[in-house]
Amino acid sequence: MKTNWDLTVFYKDYDDPQYAADMKALPEQVKALAALIDQPDEDAAHKVRAIVDAMEALSNLSERVSLMNMLTISVDADHPQANAAQTPMNRVFMAYAQCESSFSRYLASLDNLDEIIAGDEELAKRGFVLREYAENARHQIDEKLEGPVLKMQLSGGKALSQLRGKLEATLTANFRGEEIPLSAVRGKAYDPDPKVRKDAYEAEIDCYKKIEIPMAVCLNSIKAEGETIAELRGYDGILDMTLADSRLSAKTLEAMWTAIREALPELREYFKAKGRLLGHKNGLPFYDLFAPIGESTTTYTIEQARALLLEVFEKFTPEMSGMMATAFDEGWIDVFPKKGKRGGAFCAGCYSQNISRVMTNFSGSLSDVSTLAHELGHAFNNKMLSRVPLLMTDTPMPLAETASTFNETVLAAELMKKADAAEELMLLDASLTENTQVMVDIYSRFLFEQKVVAAQADHALSVQELKDAMLWAQDQSYGDGLDPDVRHPYMWACKSHYYSTGRHFYNFPYAFGGLFGRGLYARYQAEGQAFVPVYCDLLSRFGSDTIENVTASVGIDVTTPAFWREAVGTVVEEAKRFAQLAQEEMK
Repeated sequence: MKTNWDLTVFYKDYDDPQYAADMKALPEQVKALAALIDQPDEDAAHKVRAIVDAMEALSNLSERVSLMNMLTISVDADHPQANAAQTPMNRVFMAYAQCESSFSRYLASLDNLDEIIAGDEELAKRGFVLREYAENARHQIDEKLEGPVLKMQLSGGKALSQLRGKLEATLTANFRGEEIPLSAVRGKAYDPDPKVRKDAYEAEIDCYKKIEIPMAVCLNSIKAEGETIAELRGYDGILDMTLADSRLSAKTLEAMWTAIREALPELREYFKAKGRLLGHKNGLPFYDLFAPIGESTTTYTIEQARALLLEVFEKFTPEMSGMMATAFDEGWIDVFPKKGKRGGAFCAGCYSQNISRVMTNFSGSLSDVSTLAHELGHAFNNKMLSRVPLLMTDTPMPLAETASTFNETVLAAELMKKADAAEELMLLDASLTENTQVMVDIYSRFLFEQKVVAAQADHALSVQELKDAMLWAQDQSYGDGLDPDVRHPYMWACKSHYYSTGRHFYNFPYAFGGLFGRGLYARYQAEGQAFVPVYCDLLSRFGSDTIENVTASVGIDVTTPAFWREAVGTVVEEAKRFAQLAQEEMK
C-alpha cells in the first residue's frame, strides 16, 4: 500500500519534456479556441459541434497540467516549479473563461439553438449545458470590461487566496515546546487524553496570532472583490450569484435552513450531554467537540482503515470496494500530515484517466477513517461521472457533497450494527460529531460569511471584528451547547473555504449534501440492492440539470422543509439516544 500519492500518472516529474510541451500548448490551444468561436460560419450546427469538441479536448489537457501543479503544492507549499507554474496557469484559465463567455454570447444569439441541439446526437447529450451557457449570457461582465477584470483578479483575489494557502501550509504551532505543523496540532482534537486536547487547542489559537493580520486582509479583500463581481454580473450580491452558479433556488436553501434551525435546541442537548460526560458543567468547550466518548477509544493504522472500508463497502457494491482497493494500492491517496502540507482533506478527479487523487491528514481516529470514506465517496462520484460527456460533469457543489456524506452514513451504520452496548455510545458520538458539524457548525459558518459580506459595503473588518463575528455566529448556532468562554474565535482563519474566489458561501453545500445523503441512505435501507443502480445513475447525472430537477428524478422534493425535517430528524433521534445513554453512564 502506498501512503504518498503518485503524480507520475500525469508526468514523470517537472523535468518531463511532455510537461513543458503541454504548458506551452495550453495558451496556444486557448487562442485557437477563441479564434474558432469568433470565426464566421454559415453552418451554425457545424460551428457549435467544432467548439464543443475543442473545449473538451482543451479541458482534458488543462486538467492534467493543473492537477500536477495543484496537487504538488497541496503537499509541498514551497515547491519552486509548481509555484512558478501558477501564474501562467491562471492566465490560461482567465483566457479560457473569456472563451466561455464568448461562446455563451454566441449561443444566445442563435434563434434555432434548440433545433441545432436536437439535430446532432453528440450535442443532444450536452443539451442542458449548452442551454445553460446561452442563459448565462444574461449574467456576464460587459465584454469590454471582462478581460481587464479577469486580469485584475489574478493579482487580486486569486493571489490572496494562494497567499492564504501558503500561510496555513507553512504555519507551525508550539505544542509543549515543539514546533509542529498546524494540521498535526488540529489532529490532536481527537486524542483520548483531555490534557492533550486542551493544550493543542491553546497552541492552535495562539499560533493564529502570527498570521491574523494577513489572513484578515485576504478574507476582506476576497469578499469585497466577490461583491464587485456579483454586481458586474447583474446579481443581487454574492449569495444570489452563488445560488445561480450552484443551480439551486433560494427557496430550497431556506427550506433546508428552516429544518436545521428548528432542530438546534435538541442538537444542543447533545453537546451539553457530552460536556457533562467529560466533566464540564457549562456546556462543551470547543476543544472537546471531537473528544472520543465511550469505553472504546480505538485508533486505526492506515492498513486497518483500508481493511475496514473495503469490508464495509463490498456489501454496498463491489464496484465501490474495488475502486477503494485501487486507491490505496496505486497511490491515489496522500495520507499523513507533514510540513508544507495544507490542512484538511479533499478529492480531485481526473476525467480523462478516470482516476482521482485524495489528500488527508490521517492521525488514526475514527473520524479520520470517516474522512477517508468521505473523500473516496467523491472519487466514486467522479467514476460515475465518467459515464457522461465531459461538459456534463460540472457538478454543483451541493450535489457534489452527496456521495461523500452518503459514504460516511454507510460506514457509521455498518459499525453500529456490530456494536455492543459498550460501543454504542462511542459510535453515536462519532456519528453526531460529524453530523452536527454538517448542520450546526456549517450554519455558524453561513451566518459568519453573511455578516462579513454585508460589512464590505461599509468597511473591511478588523481582526477583532472578525473574531467577534465568529463568536457571535457560534452563539447563534451552538447556543448554550458550547461553553461561552471556550469557543473558537479564529475559525475564519482555519477554514480555507472562506477564501475561495470561485465558490463563495462554500459552506451550505456540506449541509445540503450531508442531509441529502442521509435521505438517500434511507432509500437504500428500504430498497436494498435494487437501489444501487439507481444511486449510481443518479451520481452520473449530477451535472446534467438543476438541483431541484435532479433530486425530483428520484422522488425527492427539496423545495419545502418536509424532506429536510425528515433527514434532520434522523440526527435528532441519535442525539436523544446519546443523551439517554450518557445519563445512564453517569449514574
